[in-house]
Amino acid sequence: MHRIWLLFDPRQALIGLSVFLFGLAIVIHLVLLSTPRFNWLEGAKAGATKVENSALP
Repeated sequence: MHRIWLLFDPRQALIGLSVFLFGLAIVIHLVLLSTPRFNWLEGAKAGATKVENSALP
């Protein structure tokens, strides 16, 4: 494992990894906010979460 760190600078690798993970988290949150079901800022619409029970009389 130490030979990998001889190829890459540990500071640059960790900074690059953290920037990538932060960017991925931002993209995931923006995708979730764009859907009506998972938008926690505006709240779910009244009809979006209602489950219809057609099997019950």
